[in-house]
Amino acid sequence: MALKLIIGNKNYSSWSFRPWIAMKVAGIAFEETVISLDAENFKAHVGSVSGTGKVPVLIDNDVQVWESLAILEYLAEKFPNAGLWPADTAARAHARGVANEMHTGFLPLRRLLPMNMWRPVIKRELTPEAAVNVARIEAIWNDCRARFGQKANKAGPFLFGRFGAADAMYAPVVARLHTYAVAVGAGARAYMDAMMALPAWREWHDAAVKEPWILAADEVDWPTVLKA
Repeated sequence: MALKLIIGNKNYSSWSFRPWIAMKVAGIAFEETVISLDAENFKAHVGSVSGTGKVPVLIDNDVQVWESLAILEYLAEKFPNAGLWPADTAARAHARGVANEMHTGFLPLRRLLPMNMWRPVIKRELTPEAAVNVARIEAIWNDCRARFGQKANKAGPFLFGRFGAADAMYAPVVARLHTYAVAVGAGARAYMDAMMALPAWREWHDAAVKEPWILAADEVDWPTVLKA
């Protein structure tokens, strides 16, 4: 029986994006079910399989895993050859650290710049708190790339060379910084470009912009809905 991934709107659901892009890039087969976050039957549909009543949820026969980071950990154990975490102990510990920091932090940035795939690239001014978040994210990316991403035998454009769970955790941030034209340094921009060049990214984006659902809370230009 194929793995099943229940996700929210591709245009808005940053938490859903994380395990989805990880599985796509890793070549892990799965069936997806998309349900709008404002659907009348959302709680009834999701609540029976998710401890929090939220998405994403991964279903593997009688195993049900919710929360993006928990799903990534489950996948890493089930598919060790996918390399979702670095093989090196020090790199793996660091990857888990920055992934968890993303999981629990950066609330000012998240609230100011909701993920919105169809919005045109238009600058939004950062609050001081969000600017601190951006600076920290840039520092994380540059540090990971310098310390782990450029090792001769594992060099690649992502945080630890090849795409992995840590990159999946930061994928929605890449979307946010791009959509709202946040100024970043050359290193961060190169990382963002590598992420957005992934075929999986394009697949998600192309599906997102075709969705019919509009969530006012995630449209910063409301009541205007801007679509590229």
